[in-house]
Amino acid sequence: MRDFKGKRYWLVGASEGLGAALASKLAADGAELILSARSEERLAALAADLPGTHQILPVDIGDDASVATAGAKLGDVDGVVLLAGVYWPMKAQDWDADQATRMADINFTGFLRALGQVMPGFAARGSGHVVITGSLSGFRGLPGAIGYAASKAGTMVLAESMYADLKGSGIDVQLANPGFIRTRLTDKNDFTMPFIMEPDAAADIMLRHMKSNRFKISFPYGFSLVFRLSQFMPDWLYYRLFA
Repeated sequence: MRDFKGKRYWLVGASEGLGAALASKLAADGAELILSARSEERLAALAADLPGTHQILPVDIGDDASVATAGAKLGDVDGVVLLAGVYWPMKAQDWDADQATRMADINFTGFLRALGQVMPGFAARGSGHVVITGSLSGFRGLPGAIGYAASKAGTMVLAESMYADLKGSGIDVQLANPGFIRTRLTDKNDFTMPFIMEPDAAADIMLRHMKSNRFKISFPYGFSLVFRLSQFMPDWLYYRLFA
């Protein structure tokens, strides 16, 4: 079981929701955190409530220069947890190019930018821990999810490719695919969200996964089965049920 005491972890997307809840649990386990998000004010409020000493590192992972500046201040870390994300419900008929591009640029390309700041160091020393947050929405195309589902599918394949490359290298890669979590993002939805979780409960599951040796977890378990099994459905059946 992985021990976080005295380890330096960079949490990207830590200011609220799942990121803030996970930060509280990692700090309680003795981790030294570098807390990143766009809002310096929210990060400062979070850091003030955490046990131990932690660094605030504001960053916009949708911006190359911002990420490079943060990377120069980051220093050596033992692990990185990528939690940042933006979301707007969107059907193809209601295409908003700015919002669609922003979802791709934060939820997927932003992860590539952040990883570019830590992976060379991890590879040079042959150790590190990468945790990528995907989503149940990334398993297969869904209605009303232009931008979001595609970007999450990208993050999931990114994690799978990294795991394939780095297995046995000393660099651990893990993927967590949550379902609905009650945040200001899911507050935008006007439909029923089955098995919606509170951030604290989702963070408990994610922390247990981070302590394990498993590569991937999709949760909540029962709800995740619907999405995982959908990958085996023929198109005619899948789109009859989901479209």
